Amino acid sequence: MADGLLAGGGLGLEAMAPEPELPGWAAVEELERLEKGLFENEDSCSDCSDHVKPGSSLQSFVPEGKTHFPEMFQTSQLLFYERFRAYQDYILADCKASEVKEFTAEFLEKVLEPSGWRAVWHTNVFEVLVEVTDVDFAALKAVVRLADPYLCESHVSTFTLECMKELLDLKEYRLPLQELWVVFDDSGLFDQTALAIEHVRFFYQNIWRSWDEEEEDEYDYFVRCVEPRLRLHYDILEDRVPSGLIVDYQNLLTQCEESYRKFLNLRSSLSNCNSDSEQENISMVEGLKLYSEIEQLKQKLKLIENPLLRYVFGYQKNSNIQAKGIRPNGQKVTHVVSSIMMTGLLQSLLRDRLCPEPCKEEIEIKFHSDPLSAINACYEGDTVIVCPGHYVVHGAFSIADSIELEGYGLPDDIVIEKRGKGDTFVDCTGADIKISSIKFVQHDAVEGILIIHRGKTTLENCVLQCETTGVTVRTSAEFLMKNSDLYGAKGAGIEIYPGSKCTLTDNGIHHCKEGILIKDFLDEHYDIPKISMVNNVIHNNEGYGVVLVKPTIFSDLQEDAQDETEENKALKVQTSGEADVAERVDLEELIQCATGKMELYARADLSEQVEGNCEIVNELVAASTQKGQMKKKRLSELGITQADDNLMSQEMFVSIVGNQFKWNGKGSFGTFLF
Repeated sequence: MADGLLAGGGLGLEAMAPEPELPGWAAVEELERLEKGLFENEDSCSDCSDHVKPGSSLQSFVPEGKTHFPEMFQTSQLLFYERFRAYQDYILADCKASEVKEFTAEFLEKVLEPSGWRAVWHTNVFEVLVEVTDVDFAALKAVVRLADPYLCESHVSTFTLECMKELLDLKEYRLPLQELWVVFDDSGLFDQTALAIEHVRFFYQNIWRSWDEEEEDEYDYFVRCVEPRLRLHYDILEDRVPSGLIVDYQNLLTQCEESYRKFLNLRSSLSNCNSDSEQENISMVEGLKLYSEIEQLKQKLKLIENPLLRYVFGYQKNSNIQAKGIRPNGQKVTHVVSSIMMTGLLQSLLRDRLCPEPCKEEIEIKFHSDPLSAINACYEGDTVIVCPGHYVVHGAFSIADSIELEGYGLPDDIVIEKRGKGDTFVDCTGADIKISSIKFVQHDAVEGILIIHRGKTTLENCVLQCETTGVTVRTSAEFLMKNSDLYGAKGAGIEIYPGSKCTLTDNGIHHCKEGILIKDFLDEHYDIPKISMVNNVIHNNEGYGVVLVKPTIFSDLQEDAQDETEENKALKVQTSGEADVAERVDLEELIQCATGKMELYARADLSEQVEGNCEIVNELVAASTQKGQMKKKRLSELGITQADDNLMSQEMFVSIVGNQFKWNGKGSFGTFLF
């Protein structure tokens, strides 16, 4: 890789392709247009000077430290759309990865002052003031000399002026532009120079990857790499990405960089070796392994970088909540939550909940002023009763034991609102958790309002006012939702992972991006989810009522479908609770529906809502059958011709009955192909 392949910098559509030379007046007009694009809507920052210097459209700041460096241009706190517009409209446009350096150099020639400006050369070891005498645009480097007077701040006491001169001699007085911070000048003459270098610096530090140049050039680099990475950078800055996922991404980047460095070294050693030695053959095998490892790491990085795929596939955080178990004395406690306890409320509680009939044994009661402290005090088998009121909490509910959390009254009268930034609101890992008659309100969230990592969670007569995703049902978890209302999710109202069990009855799911999202379960390591949806109203969602995520590999299904008819007939599905339309559908027909061999199964007199139920069942069963056929094919390739019928059929009895799908932006059901 050429170390100068940094991209960034200035911004100009003319840098994208050669054009006829402009006459003088047109060139001036073009430069004015570029200046307008560069300086429009610049962001302010807290540590800048509190006023804009005359003549300059940028702000300045004074570097911290013992050395009194001159003021420098403040350009590091640009907004997302400012950087987006710069890279898309002016510098990169539709260039390929292999053209990034060329496009950047062409633009820098238009906007960068070739000499006459000062800058601070910033490294991890020192900062020193230099003067720029020339710019090598092709190499993205500046030719410099030490400024007079000599100003340097070193983190190493032994780094003297003579050492600096020797270092510059070794570098031939040519420094990378991204290591220079332009000294402020109130004339405005060097504003474009400062901004152009900022874009070079940001691109090199946050967008460019050392392996990008070897990527295929079929797609333009901005769309494929720059935009998703730029969005991820700002999503992280604005706390829109779970902290665990950020750690995973940084670890993946480090692993990929290390593996790619090893791969380059190995490839270089092979190119210098001319003999067909055994060592060379071993190196070839190691190279193939490294290449495969790098490709897998790159795919994982792309899943995180792409905002849509990041949302679709989600972040499977491992919850580290430890269950307390039963109290040492074996006693179960009832926790009562109320901001103010009045005598009338206490009498009602005793009559309705605490002592509805003569007590056979004494009940220990503890009182709390907020629900979070009550949850944290719970052991296995405890009950938390939340009295009417509006409770504001700033931490997450982590429920690891089997407890009951119930509201005393109607959900709209018992509101638990989470404020403050954080990854989760309610985390459930207990074996049997029951939540009822409470309204949860989510603010400043990164993850969903309720996440069931494992065990069984029952939600009844609740209201969930979401902000990101709604409920997430992880692999091996079980979720029952009854008579509840969920709305406002910017992602899916409910996300169902492979290997989970989800039962939804008499609920409303509305005003979300998608109603219900079923994650891909076709991978050989995943189990098919068990899904039951009865009498739900899914309406007014931006996208589909229900979305199934799956890979675009239906060709295997089409080839094998005709050979599997006898096996397919073993699996039947109920599609409606109405007697005149309920019938058992042959799985071969469902597969034909899913693969386009025949029209979607439906009767002429079915309503739109019943058609939606049919469509969901058809697609789910077709996908589950495809998984079975793929597994059978893999077993056959391994020489296993007689497979367990239960293993092969992987029955998924899906009850999709009486659901209503109304006014969803894209329809009742859709698929996301990847």
